[in-house]
Amino acid sequence: MRRPSAAKGDELRAVAPGLCDITDRVLYDEVWERPELSKRDRTLLTVASLVAGGRPAQLPNHIGLALDNGVSKEELGEAMLHLAFYASWPAAIQASRILLEVVQAREAAGKG
Repeated sequence: MRRPSAAKGDELRAVAPGLCDITDRVLYDEVWERPELSKRDRTLLTVASLVAGGRPAQLPNHIGLALDNGVSKEELGEAMLHLAFYASWPAAIQASRILLEVVQAREAAGKG
């Protein structure tokens, strides 16, 4: 599985190796591998949690992972609409802008 933190893992490991180790071992090797939820469902839940929690900095990686795991851009857009009523309109607009940026970058890279 491509880990959402992989792009910054080496940098972060320089100052917080324990946090990186536990994240890799517990979150990604144990929690993400549990069979009770598919990776597709886990990524959609993670995106929704980040939107609702007001954590946009982590959204690009998790939106990319959701797309990799089979969530379509249309489904993510629909999730943003749904989240507007539960997480806040501004949070959904901000997340939708990030979704657009991720989709455009992937299309430019040929990952459409």
